[in-house]
Amino acid sequence: QSIGCDDYLGSDKVIDKCGICGGDNTACKVVSGVFKHTLTNLGYHKIVEIPEGATKINITEMSKSNNYLALRSRSGRSIINGNWAIDRPGRYEGGGTMFTYKRPNEISSTAGESFLADGPTNEVLDVYMIHQQPNPGIHYEYIIPGDNVISPQLLAHRRPGEPLNGQLEMPESTNHDEEDLHREMDTLTGQAAGTFPVIQPGRFPSHQPENQVPAVQPPRQNREHNWKQIGKTECTTTCGKGSQYPIFHCVNRITHEEVPESYCDSSTKPIPEEEACNLFPCPAFWDIGEWSECSKTCGLGMQHRQILCRQIYANRTLTVQQYRCHHLEKPETTSTCQLKICSEWQIRTEWTSCSVPCGVGQRTRDVKCVSNLGDIVDDEECNMKLRPNDIENCDMGPCAKSWFLTEWSDRCSAECGDGVRTRSVVCMTNHVSSLPLEGCGNNRPSETTPCNNGPCAGKVEWFAGSWTQCSTECGSGTQQREVICVRKTEGHFDVLNPYECSYLERPPSQQSCYLKPCGSKWFHTEWSTCSKSCEGGFRVREVRCLSDDMTTSTQCDPQLKPEEKEPCNTQDCIPEIDENCKDKYYNCNVVVQARLCVYTYYKTACCASCTRVANRQSGFLGRR
Repeated sequence: QSIGCDDYLGSDKVIDKCGICGGDNTACKVVSGVFKHTLTNLGYHKIVEIPEGATKINITEMSKSNNYLALRSRSGRSIINGNWAIDRPGRYEGGGTMFTYKRPNEISSTAGESFLADGPTNEVLDVYMIHQQPNPGIHYEYIIPGDNVISPQLLAHRRPGEPLNGQLEMPESTNHDEEDLHREMDTLTGQAAGTFPVIQPGRFPSHQPENQVPAVQPPRQNREHNWKQIGKTECTTTCGKGSQYPIFHCVNRITHEEVPESYCDSSTKPIPEEEACNLFPCPAFWDIGEWSECSKTCGLGMQHRQILCRQIYANRTLTVQQYRCHHLEKPETTSTCQLKICSEWQIRTEWTSCSVPCGVGQRTRDVKCVSNLGDIVDDEECNMKLRPNDIENCDMGPCAKSWFLTEWSDRCSAECGDGVRTRSVVCMTNHVSSLPLEGCGNNRPSETTPCNNGPCAGKVEWFAGSWTQCSTECGSGTQQREVICVRKTEGHFDVLNPYECSYLERPPSQQSCYLKPCGSKWFHTEWSTCSKSCEGGFRVREVRCLSDDMTTSTQCDPQLKPEEKEPCNTQDCIPEIDENCKDKYYNCNVVVQARLCVYTYYKTACCASCTRVANRQSGFLGRR
């Protein structure tokens, strides 16, 4: 079976949040809140007051900031981060309890500072914030006794010296030696320090049941051996007030030789009492704080740390004047730091072509922020003020006009004899700025061209009639026509057996048809001048899909779209040979090597050699 907090076997009583055995959490109340006030002035600002008797104290900054928490007593004694001196994280005594001061320093941590203490406090304490940047919010929480502080169950089972609602019962007397030592150290450091009563062992009176008769002590007898103090234990500290105890051994009363302890009466052995030792203060030392975060996330930055002159006395570390540490070299308070090499902007692509073929448009390029390892990272990793432009305006010049033409019709207007083929011509703004056109002008291209399918007299041929209507109004369909073999003579046609025309390719009598999209056709401009006169250049033209009303359309068949670019002048470049261009000297190669062909005299005297070099250079530049 388990033992409850009342020390009874089988008891299920537990200590509630108020610290009462078997309590129901009604003997105390939780005080909590968040300090979110907006502060304007730098310095100390009071956040909350912790009353006397408070327990389970938790003061926590809601997120990391450059602000600091501070704690001092109502009497004005600084406990943590007082007088603009920032203490290191650790444990600090104040208000009758021990406070744990935490300040996470990891770069990746977002937790703020905190004060934690179990309590209870024996005086009123004030919590401050050293304001340096916007307040992220301070959460505070503590427990104070309610109206019914003492539980009857607790009183019934409380033992002498045990906590009463979380507080120890203090004796009336105090250790005056301890007070004297505190006053001595306060005079040394110039800092007021509170005194705390020290509970010595054996100060609580012994309790015995009323119905128990005290045992009668036997009369003291003369013995051959007794207890003797032969020395003291080693002091617990080498300086700053430690403690030690006397050592008692059993010895012969006459010879004073040590003998086994069983020779002496154990009930008469003196109880060792604690004695103070090494009361002189310890030498001052530099207390080195942790480095702050680097001032920059990349590149060269600065970091700082707190350097305080401290002295230890009575197991307490006190901040003293810096002249006490002048015998020691003071560590540096600032240092350079570099977490990583800064990322840089890189232009990954060339500018794109302008968004419009003529007039003013825009062009873009790819600009990325790249780390020192070559990885693409977020733009925020680079200096946004130095970011190259990734978009700019571009002026393609004024939009010109040119003639747009369809292809010539496939069929001649006459099946034999003279006829014409036709095409459509329209003047529109072109989108190829390289074409040397400023307007359509008066030179309108011809819409007809002559054609001749041969003489008509006595000719045997297939005669095809007109196509019937398409079998569907839109989409793919079929249409038919009559195909017969005829001989054409002057003024009339004779129908022949199809065998007579068998040596000729018979026109189809059926074909597919497609009516919609209606009226849209491909138009194109004339070809531009070839970009090179030899060794392969190219020429361009613009192609548009136009509807019946000569507006831009998207209904043309992409597979029938005429080419917009084609190669031209693919023949090799052949330099012209001048019969009068000859070398007059046998060593003209020296003239070429010395690059003297730029002078008229040498250019004439070594005409053939200088001409060959010039042709090679122009050919190389042309290929580039």
